[in-house]
Amino acid sequence: MRPMKLTAVALAATLSLGLAACGGDDTDTAAPAKSAPMSSAPASSAPAMADGQFGPGCAAVPTDASNPGSFAAMAKVPVATAASGNPVLSTLVTAVKQAGLVDSLNSAQGLTVFAPSNDAFGKLPKADLDKVLADKKMLTDVLTYHVVEGRLGPDQLAGAHKTLQGGEVTVAGSGTEFTVNGNSMVICGNVQTANATVYIVDSVLMPKS
Repeated sequence: MRPMKLTAVALAATLSLGLAACGGDDTDTAAPAKSAPMSSAPASSAPAMADGQFGPGCAAVPTDASNPGSFAAMAKVPVATAASGNPVLSTLVTAVKQAGLVDSLNSAQGLTVFAPSNDAFGKLPKADLDKVLADKKMLTDVLTYHVVEGRLGPDQLAGAHKTLQGGEVTVAGSGTEFTVNGNSMVICGNVQTANATVYIVDSVLMPKS
């Protein structure tokens, strides 16, 4: 696979994805929005859904197909646009927009995205989060560490995968229970967008420095 070129020069604050217009406006800054907490209970407590999504966190995703954050609506648009409609990914959306990565993610052909929920960002000390958001290179490194080339289904997820940042993430598990890098749980997996498969996780993944 050809590595996707991402530009780190345009950084505005997945640190997951309120965009007013995901198509190309990377200048507005939106404050991270709060949503209902997503459960981090073991994924076995929530069976796979009819469309293939699984995990307890899927219950927080809107079910009305006309809602831009619903699984049906997300499947019709590219990943950054899809995430912007999902209320549980608003902090990630804000970070992606501030990093200037919206167009790159939307135009890529075939990605797997480990998307931190709002609650995942909430676990970070505010001082640490503010530091990342203020550093263009660091923010871009963190965000691209959550992205893998190629669309990985649940049966392909376990193992080590090279990220667009250059490091590796390691996924363990099977069925409907997966963890990333040992401690970040997939709370809503196999979410489809027009150009990516998304696994919503309950902790932010940090690349090795």
